[in-house]
Amino acid sequence: MNLLFNIKKDKMKRIVSMVIVLVLFALQGNSQILQPVKWSYAAKKTGPSEAVVFLKATIDAGWHVYSQFVKEGGPVKTTINFNPSKTFTLVGKTIEPKPVTRMEKAFGMDVSFFENSVVFQQKIKLKAKQATISGKLEYMTCNDEKCLPPDNIEFSIPVK
Repeated sequence: MNLLFNIKKDKMKRIVSMVIVLVLFALQGNSQILQPVKWSYAAKKTGPSEAVVFLKATIDAGWHVYSQFVKEGGPVKTTINFNPSKTFTLVGKTIEPKPVTRMEKAFGMDVSFFENSVVFQQKIKLKAKQATISGKLEYMTCNDEKCLPPDNIEFSIPVK
């Protein structure tokens, strides 16, 4: 009986050790996920019933985010979709600063992108004193060696 107990005890120790090793590998794997772009959001009232919404990407050195105006056959362009609301309407299209444009071998074409940071701006007309502008943005980021899969991020921006 003692021998059986010792065998079970040794087997349990091995199982616990394996679980600990697997958990450590999983934690190490998660810490290596690349996130070279950080997004922040703000809104500023420009009049009693007008505001501008700002979506800012802060981009790590060596990486870039693509323009909203990339031609077919290239990388995934940045796309910003605003959820419909009874508290505001969009005025015009989302604007962006002038991007860097150059030939990218990976895509075999000229592409437009931003390095370091970029601020996208959307004018809105308010139909209420306060509004929350929400939506989703999709973007892709690359460096000179690789591209990360496109990412989708939801945002919510209060306008007071």
